[in-house]
Amino acid sequence: MTQPAITVQRVYEPLPEDGQACFLVDRLWPRGMSKEKLAHVTWAKDVAPSTELREWFHKDPEQWDEFRRRYLAELDANHAAWEPIVEASKAHPVVLLFSSHDTEHNNAAVLRDYLMKKRRK
Repeated sequence: MTQPAITVQRVYEPLPEDGQACFLVDRLWPRGMSKEKLAHVTWAKDVAPSTELREWFHKDPEQWDEFRRRYLAELDANHAAWEPIVEASKAHPVVLLFSSHDTEHNNAAVLRDYLMKKRRK
């Protein structure tokens, strides 16, 4: 049996309207985005990288591999933050929303891969 998908999407794109569970996975609220527009989105800010890690990576995006390593360590130490997303993904497709301009090198992409591995266990 195939499990529902976990996908990533910029929060500024039109939100899915087909019953997918949406989680905003940024620590900071997206600039220019109203609470009303994201009324059906769960803000899972505790699953986002720590402020220190986010600021460090923002200063030096060339450190992608090291960012991934450090963020995965933070996730391993914070089961309570990501377990509800894994549980939701067992019943419904899940969309992880992020605000970064870089659609490949962002925390949501790392988190998606991490959650898919955890869900298989």
